[in-house]
Amino acid sequence: MRPVAPQRKGPPANKDITDTEVQLIDAEGNHLGPTPTQTAMEMAQEAGLDLVAISPNAKPPVCKILDLGKYKYQAQKKAADARKRQKIIAVKEIKLRPNIDTHDYDVKMRAVEKFIGEGDKVKITMRFRGREMAHQELGLQLLHKVRDQMEEIAKVEALPKIEGRQMIMVIAPAK
Repeated sequence: MRPVAPQRKGPPANKDITDTEVQLIDAEGNHLGPTPTQTAMEMAQEAGLDLVAISPNAKPPVCKILDLGKYKYQAQKKAADARKRQKIIAVKEIKLRPNIDTHDYDVKMRAVEKFIGEGDKVKITMRFRGREMAHQELGLQLLHKVRDQMEEIAKVEALPKIEGRQMIMVIAPAK
């Protein structure tokens, strides 16, 4: 059984560059144009740096003379920074009943405003029990009231629809 070569991380560098000619950029960022790969490797060795394929799929590949370890470190930092800045949108849920009291309604709406302010989507679930199923229009009116009250800060992403014994509407922050 033949041993499997370890997978390299990062761009092709030095002896991994197999093309005969590369588009060369020196350590100061000057474009030197198409250069034979062997000449480019010798220039990198003289400078005490590496020849790194920045754009390996181009014809000819674009290579730069730089410190490979430093380049990988900066790329890793940039990726970590991008992950840190990423906002994960959660879907929060608020449950209502058709005959909700005004104070309870106001408390729920403050929670909806807080969730929307934080950039999260809000799923508003209207639950029907027993004979309330005969008066679904009351639940629909309440969901329309929520929509009208939140229209400055949120937009309706999913219109009210009935699923079994509940009516669901999704609102998202208006950007």
